[in-house]
Amino acid sequence: MSGGRIVLWLSPTLRSARSLCRAQFMEGLPQGPPDPEAVENGTEHRGEELPPEAQETTVTEGAAEIVFPSANEVFYNPVQEFNRDLTCAVITEFARIQLRAKGIQIKVPGEKDVQKVVVDLSEQEENKAEVKEGASGDQPRTAAVGDVCEEGLRVLEGLAASGLRSIRFAREVPGLRSVVANDASARAVDLMRRNIQLNDVAHLVQPSQADARMLMYQHQKASERFDVIDLDPYGSPAPFLDAAVQAVSEGGLLCVTCTDMAVLAGNNGETCYSKYGAMALKSRACHEMALRIVLHSLDLRANCYQRFVVPLLSVSADFYVRVFVRVFTGQAKVKASASKQALVFQCVGCGAFHLQRLGKASGAAGGRVKFSAACGPPVATECEHCGQRHQLGGPMWAEPLHDLDFVGQVLEAVSANPGRFHTAERIRGVLSVVTEELPDVPLYYTLDQLSSTIHCSTPSLLQLRSALLHAGFRVSLSHACKNAVKTDAPSSALWDIMRCWEKQCPVKRERLSETSPAFRILSVEPRLQANFTIRDDANPRSRQRGLKRFQANPEANWGPRPRARPGGKAAGEEAMEERRRLLQNKRKEPAEDPAQRAARLKAFPCKRFKEGTCQRGDQCCYSHSSLTPGATAEATPTDCPEAPNQNPPGPGAAASPGID
Repeated sequence: MSGGRIVLWLSPTLRSARSLCRAQFMEGLPQGPPDPEAVENGTEHRGEELPPEAQETTVTEGAAEIVFPSANEVFYNPVQEFNRDLTCAVITEFARIQLRAKGIQIKVPGEKDVQKVVVDLSEQEENKAEVKEGASGDQPRTAAVGDVCEEGLRVLEGLAASGLRSIRFAREVPGLRSVVANDASARAVDLMRRNIQLNDVAHLVQPSQADARMLMYQHQKASERFDVIDLDPYGSPAPFLDAAVQAVSEGGLLCVTCTDMAVLAGNNGETCYSKYGAMALKSRACHEMALRIVLHSLDLRANCYQRFVVPLLSVSADFYVRVFVRVFTGQAKVKASASKQALVFQCVGCGAFHLQRLGKASGAAGGRVKFSAACGPPVATECEHCGQRHQLGGPMWAEPLHDLDFVGQVLEAVSANPGRFHTAERIRGVLSVVTEELPDVPLYYTLDQLSSTIHCSTPSLLQLRSALLHAGFRVSLSHACKNAVKTDAPSSALWDIMRCWEKQCPVKRERLSETSPAFRILSVEPRLQANFTIRDDANPRSRQRGLKRFQANPEANWGPRPRARPGGKAAGEEAMEERRRLLQNKRKEPAEDPAQRAARLKAFPCKRFKEGTCQRGDQCCYSHSSLTPGATAEATPTDCPEAPNQNPPGPGAAASPGID
């Protein structure tokens, strides 16, 4: 017992000492050498002075104004403004939910707070709020933007770079207790301090220089966890996920961005497995599959610590995917994780796919749930439609990608306050399509995929959607692809509809190979007679309203930016343009120099000159000199560029000299 008392007495002392050390570190006192793993998301500190003002650029985004080097020393990409705006909107609604349970109302600039509370609060929560108000006798507590809320959210941005995102949190999201802006680069942390002072948010934002993984591992204790963790690394977030699922609080929000879409979209399946524990497939639904692979990876890592994830919002946009999940703890719920994952069997010929769950959850006596292994596979050795083989992908998340109630709250808040974000119009468009998606239907087909498989003309989106609705199936769009067809119809019904469409726009069967998927699919008569009459409900509301889902190109050559380099050693604009020119069509054969081509062709004799029919004279690209028979035979080209325009001699013509 005495030992226990000593430990309890020492704990506050150690905690205060650690806080003092952390405060000294935040003040910028001299520290040890920088972390050698600064390569993860920044640069190694070399002790250089800040560059002059002429070499810096000032950027205003949202309510924040930041300064960053013109050289590529600290990473910044203006194209991801949509990502940052959406994150601010999501964290605001998450803060509203979390603080509402504590009797605190948040105040967002430009928003009518009273109406929002009436819409969001349930009767039970209103009764609790009334009891608290009656006990205290004071007005309801409120949390405004820029103020420190003692019971608010603790936010960590693990890879902050210039600190723009953290500063925007402090200036745009109410109900925050603190924001830790961390980066491994000493240069980035110096820049963060300048930007924090420039925006006057030092009371909320604390700069930190550390390896993001070590920082999160040091906050595994329940009382020290963060309520919100934001990870937006350069490339894959895989190295940080294990630490992140342990450092987020119970029911906390984890925001993850992945920009390694070449890996997640199926170009390198083995690399995807090494990073995320799943095989990605090349398919038209690769962007949604990328989202589901990331969710699978998060849930898999959380399961190791008896935790599980609940997706709030999962978005595929531009060149990246972004997921927002809540993390909970519960051994019983973790047992159901296997039944939430699925393998994908995809035909290499027609693209039809089938899902195979890894586990099975079934009801038992007494209201209990029984878990067992799933039975399969759902397909035969060859595809039932085209006879081709199947590829195996996954495992991936097979449950809904979004919490539609939460998405509706974010959409309502953004629509009611459109001046809050610069990309509010696009946020409304994307979230509107998200609310229309079928939540229980993983993956999708595309119009061009279905029509190109059978080599027929493409039906309009409304015609195909109407045919599916007439047949009694559900159908929706997908925010991840413009011409996606997400439906609960089986692949057999889908191909029957395409067979009926082909009868209206016939394909020349004699041009099809008997082993091709198109021939085998069209050789079967449809069992379902499709009706392509346009229905009123075939056109979704988001499409009728013409909402914006894809932003216009904000600048030339926009997209992923190069990684930040030590000392800002980035190539100039002219060098970058030259590099782009050299890498353009790099996988194609380079164009041959005209002089070299002329010299090469002069080594071959002109067949028409030997026949006496060449009218070009000296302008002929082939040689008109008389060669020995042996040399002529050796120099005769097998595939001459002028060959298609030449008429071979008739059967009775004499052989040319030097050719047997």
